[in-house]
Amino acid sequence: MPDPLRRILNLHDFERAARKRLPKPIYAYVSGAVEDGHSERANRQAFEQYGLRPRVLVDVSPRSTRTSVLGTDYAAPVGVAPMGISALSGYRGDIVLARAAAAAGVPCIMSGSSLIRLEEVMQAAPGTWFQAYLPGDEAQIAALIDRVAAAGVTTLVLTVDTPVAANRENNVRAGFSTPLRPSAALAWQGLTHPRWLFGTFLRTLWRHGMPHFENNYATRGAPILSANVLRDFSDRGHLGWRHVAAIRRRWKGRMVIKGILHPDDARTAREQGMDGVIVSNHGGRQLDGSIAPLLALPAIVEAARDLDVMLDSGVRRGSDVLKAMALGARCVFVGRPFNYAAAVAGQRGVDHAIALIVEEVRRNMGLMGAVELGALNPDCLLRMDGAGR
Repeated sequence: MPDPLRRILNLHDFERAARKRLPKPIYAYVSGAVEDGHSERANRQAFEQYGLRPRVLVDVSPRSTRTSVLGTDYAAPVGVAPMGISALSGYRGDIVLARAAAAAGVPCIMSGSSLIRLEEVMQAAPGTWFQAYLPGDEAQIAALIDRVAAAGVTTLVLTVDTPVAANRENNVRAGFSTPLRPSAALAWQGLTHPRWLFGTFLRTLWRHGMPHFENNYATRGAPILSANVLRDFSDRGHLGWRHVAAIRRRWKGRMVIKGILHPDDARTAREQGMDGVIVSNHGGRQLDGSIAPLLALPAIVEAARDLDVMLDSGVRRGSDVLKAMALGARCVFVGRPFNYAAAVAGQRGVDHAIALIVEEVRRNMGLMGAVELGALNPDCLLRMDGAGR
């Protein structure tokens, strides 16, 4: 059998390979954005708005991609973003992603909407960050935070850009729901994608039983496949900064807010004792028309001051990483491409994906005349419309 990674030369290539392998509803869930996809497209277009201004005749032979995030040293400023139900697109997806990140020496954030217990992932890859979607009830919040601490998590990431459910019309059209509903159409998708059916779904059922949402609460949630069970989408519309303050008092480790796009929210996060923020529009999966994180980044860096500011949404190339770093990001996180990599070739696929983008960062540093990441600043960029630097 030919090696599926032989022709994978960049992160874009993984999507083409995964689309062939995954059933339509699951591919739609991973790839899809919300409503008309304006924000998803804007995320990529934002990187195109900045051109790189290299310096020449610099000795770049000793260049290094190493960076420090939240007081921990990492081999590169590229991490794995949290992705829900990744164990459905790739066998043992959460563990595969976390182990690959640990092997590469880069950060990884495990999703709260995951199908493997966080305790298993932490045992497989200590140091993995955990991203929580806060339940609507304060007692449930406290119980979840205590469980996360007991699992050995040291970095808690609160995703705050999901107060209500997004309008993901593409999921409806593709037949995706949570839980998935058994149907003839779904069965046909499985039968016509045998590598996924036998290599991921049936293999999971045989070895681990029916996957459930394991980490939205302190207790087990709904199964991923059910004809009549409903997943509990508790209303988060009433959640506010007072809940964050209560968690900060309870949580003894590092704490990050994910989903910041406004500088005032970055200031509030700093005042609330956060250690960092992630500038993100959820990969264009929540509010269509929300601004691209890269465009929001400079004002948030200024407002956050001494906090570590990170970014996700739309990062696909090493040049994207350098642009974000030049605008003040401490590191970036990549989502969909690593999910596709796990679907295509398991941990070996994710290893390859991380290596590809890290090598792009290292190569582009050399072409930019940058020996270390700290040398990157706004002077390295030019807005392609000529407005500012």
